[in-house]
Amino acid sequence: MTAIPTRAAGAPIKIGQIVPSSNTTMETEIPAMFRAREAVAPERFTFHSSRMRMKKVTKEELEAMDHDSDRCAIELSDARVDVLGYACLVAIMSMGKGYHRVSEERLTRRTEENGAPAPVVTSAGALVDGLHAMGAKRVSVVCPYMKPLTKLVVEYIESEGIEVKDYVALEIPDNLQVAAQDPARLVEIYKRLDRGNIDALVLSACVQMQSLPSIQKVQDESGIPTVSAAVATSWQMMRKLGLSTSVPGCGELLSGKF
Repeated sequence: MTAIPTRAAGAPIKIGQIVPSSNTTMETEIPAMFRAREAVAPERFTFHSSRMRMKKVTKEELEAMDHDSDRCAIELSDARVDVLGYACLVAIMSMGKGYHRVSEERLTRRTEENGAPAPVVTSAGALVDGLHAMGAKRVSVVCPYMKPLTKLVVEYIESEGIEVKDYVALEIPDNLQVAAQDPARLVEIYKRLDRGNIDALVLSACVQMQSLPSIQKVQDESGIPTVSAAVATSWQMMRKLGLSTSVPGCGELLSGKF
């Protein structure tokens, strides 16, 4: 595991995020989960971002955006952040199977070359790892993407040994419109999924589509462990930081069991 930068005793932990320029959700949902954790644990956090240009959720724009991630990792390591999160699941999954490992290794290397080593989490890798940690072998998924990109996401998850029994593609191409969706709608949208004999629901396989207010509601209503890409990213960051992963009201993955 990459060494975490030394910080003064009691100093806040710095959370860094590599964010698409049109993303307005990760800088709200990730801090919300860490703030909820502050209510039950002693650690305190600050939040820092660097942005990659992207407006339309197309394979071409996602690939161009991914080239910017190296610059962002270096900029965040200038701030001596303690962990970095790459906050775009579909950008990673559209680059080919297993690409989250390539990205995490390369971006970690950039922080090391900059003299400020920090572990790097991708939302894509975090979702896969979180599902494995929960023992989920079969899932159903909600995505905001157009169907071709949704199929890439489904194929990526399945390539990691997790069967996708069913999915809903909301087919929203504009990234700002993805963020504008009311998360309360997910309480109804998830009912369109085939939920028979699944181990988990992925309520949002996208870190731009808000879902945090509905995660616990859907889990309680459905009786099925419920997670999102953003929840998984927070979970993985906490693990990399060596912290407990218990956050109230955020679904099974942040129950503290994993």
